[in-house]
Amino acid sequence: MTNTMWMQGVEWLAAASADPRACKWEWDHGEGVSLLEAGRFWDVLSVPDRLGLLTLDLLWRPPLPVPGPTLVDTAAHRVGFFLPPDPDGGWIGAGLRYTSKGAWVAVPPPYRPARFLEWLVPPDGSGALHSPATLERALREANGTLAVLRPVCDEQ
Repeated sequence: MTNTMWMQGVEWLAAASADPRACKWEWDHGEGVSLLEAGRFWDVLSVPDRLGLLTLDLLWRPPLPVPGPTLVDTAAHRVGFFLPPDPDGGWIGAGLRYTSKGAWVAVPPPYRPARFLEWLVPPDGSGALHSPATLERALREANGTLAVLRPVCDEQ
């Protein structure tokens, strides 16, 4: 990823902060993580890491567009998919957590990991997000694959 894309990604993410300058300062001089409010520019669907990593792999298949911003939390074993804001947020399922208006998301800068957070697909500054319909199809397919693999893994 080029420096220009990183800078655009920084500006796009920081715009979600009440104080973009303080957000960028925190990334560079503080703890390296900033809390950003969901619901204005994006929402986040967080899923267990095995499901999320398999889903992301499925989203890379042609002819699908490049996946939207995707964050991994290695401490919580979760993958977060950034989606367009949806006040109704009808995501239901075991292990799914939907973050929208009134909630906060810890994010590192697009150019490096911080603590236990790392971008699998960093924001490029274009505002591109995951398509909810495409993400739902990939989640269903990944969940089906994991349901088949789970008994095989349990036998070992």
